[in-house]
Amino acid sequence: MSFIEVTVTASPEYAEILIAELGELGFDTFQDTEEGFQGYIEEERFSEEALQEVLERYSFAGEFPYETKSIAKQNWNEEWEKNFEPLLIAEKVSVRADFHPKPEGIEYDIVITPKMSFGTGHHETTTLMIENQLTLDHTGKRVLDMGCGTGILAIMAEQLGARQVLAVDIEDWTVENARENAERNNCSTLEVRLGDATVLQGEAPFDLILANINRNVLLEDMPVYSQLLLPGEPLVLSGFYTEDLPILQERATTLGLIFETSRSKNNWVSAIFRKTATK
Repeated sequence: MSFIEVTVTASPEYAEILIAELGELGFDTFQDTEEGFQGYIEEERFSEEALQEVLERYSFAGEFPYETKSIAKQNWNEEWEKNFEPLLIAEKVSVRADFHPKPEGIEYDIVITPKMSFGTGHHETTTLMIENQLTLDHTGKRVLDMGCGTGILAIMAEQLGARQVLAVDIEDWTVENARENAERNNCSTLEVRLGDATVLQGEAPFDLILANINRNVLLEDMPVYSQLLLPGEPLVLSGFYTEDLPILQERATTLGLIFETSRSKNNWVSAIFRKTATK
């Protein structure tokens, strides 16, 4: 399998908007550059015409020059290693590659090799999700991680004391990568499953659900999350912008999910909802 790397020149304000738009086209992974961002998509799913339509939609803000390059799957790590730097989240969580030394004095250490999967911790949504996780009790909990990507949130959940973690993603190569990362971090309670929300049919209830996907998928799948979440327990969402939060809050209310708190960074948001005892 090969991927197309698209390098776009854009200001931070419009880079955020374009990343959201390209996510709707099937781009799976993004990373910031000094002049904009890079996005990655499976070669067979790539349409240059669709890309140009998105860029032209925002032509009122100026031109957004771009370049494309084909990258074989086996060369992804080489591309990634050129740009990946170790990360410290909330002064407690280290996210690094295995070629980085383990830092001293941190509570949690996560080693990730992405292999085209989203979720190295560098994107705002992943960082915000982990920051929210740090505020929640995971001890002895059964946790669901939807749209798991590299598995970083599921790994974090186990390190925080979860007794059982189920991670789900729609891409087979992402599932493979999440399993590798789980093994790399010596996870013993983490299961990674291929599929979408339909694979949760018949599942036992969860004490905590994490979902870092995008607004449209969250809105579609929230009824499933509400059904599977135990009363009084938290649902943590991300993958959307500040202006999307009221829409998600409205949807949540109809499902017996009460908005509790949120945190944001560069207009990205992660919000915590809690299921009422009556639903």
